[in-house]
Amino acid sequence: MTIEFEYWWLLVLPLFFTLGWIAARVDIKQLLSESTALPAAYFKGLNFLISDQHDKAVEAFSEAMIANTDSLELHFALGSLFRRTGETDRAINMHLNLLDKKELTENQKSAVKAELAQDYLKAGLYDRAEELFKGLDDTRYRQPALRALIEIYVREREWAQAITTATELERLSGVPFRREIAQYYCELAMNEILAQQPDAARKQLHMALDANKSCVRANVLLGDLEVNASEHQAAISHWKRIEFQQPEYLGLIAAKMLKSYRAISKLSDGLAQLNTYLETYKLPSLMSVLYEVTLAEEGAEKAAKLARNELIRQPSLTTLDQLLQARAMADETKKQSNNQDIQLMQQTVRNAIGNRAAYHCDQCGFRAKQYHWQCPACNAWESLPAEPSEALSREITIKK
Repeated sequence: MTIEFEYWWLLVLPLFFTLGWIAARVDIKQLLSESTALPAAYFKGLNFLISDQHDKAVEAFSEAMIANTDSLELHFALGSLFRRTGETDRAINMHLNLLDKKELTENQKSAVKAELAQDYLKAGLYDRAEELFKGLDDTRYRQPALRALIEIYVREREWAQAITTATELERLSGVPFRREIAQYYCELAMNEILAQQPDAARKQLHMALDANKSCVRANVLLGDLEVNASEHQAAISHWKRIEFQQPEYLGLIAAKMLKSYRAISKLSDGLAQLNTYLETYKLPSLMSVLYEVTLAEEGAEKAAKLARNELIRQPSLTTLDQLLQARAMADETKKQSNNQDIQLMQQTVRNAIGNRAAYHCDQCGFRAKQYHWQCPACNAWESLPAEPSEALSREITIKK
């Protein structure tokens, strides 16, 4: 088999080479012209941003914007810096002035409105921000606008609107918002509870479970509603379901469950139930509840035995403190010196423990002494762990 060589290719190849060289020169010239069109202050601003010198970056971008007043990108960069440095009034005025320009296209106007809405949101002017975000029908901004609207509705506690908006965002983005939507229903239920409308509250809580079957808070509140109606067995049934949702939350209802068992004269059944939970899930909060009830109901010897067994299985300073406390109470009839030694050891352990146990938000690191379904600092839902952890230092906490 022979390959015939076409000599006319010798003429075509130089032509392709020449065209490629011309195209490359055109791209280089365009790149150079675009770069030289940008004022030097723009690059200074970028350098200040990289080095986190925001005040100097604001000055540089302001200078660049004066040199190139038609660049929307420079306006947006400067507006973002204004928001970051807390100068939202300057950002608002700048974007309002941009909207007054008649030569803006519809797409450009939408971009400016999106920036202005962010300004209003940062400034806490939620009504104005909501109006602008609702009007952003451009598909480029629809999902960010819905996210911002959810933030507004959560801050203003407009839970029904938050549910509607989160459902739409879920449909458009494909990202699930089941956990958040269930929490919004729980907030609606709390409003009904405060208004003394238990049936309406139950309806909202069942809708929360329809949205998210793992919503522990819904079953906690359903149990509380049954307790208020003196239906303790029904309350226990709701709380038992938490084991099949997220068992790490059992510590939140352990004390409530024992009270309901006591109310129906079945405290021993309740203690047995919590002991089973403790052996299965080994939650420190369950141990604390069990210890206190055992000490009150069955005496110091039983409480000491419980603490000793737990200490062998899972050593901790808290359990050691409980063992020393129970042993001191059990030894009250013995020599006073021995009792004093035990109390001294117990005080030493308590000083070592301090106030270190706390709930830490896994989103922002906020530390709280009490459990919150929503972090008071960053507003994230269910971001605090079900069990408190020990911190190395004492910090000021905020109660919601």
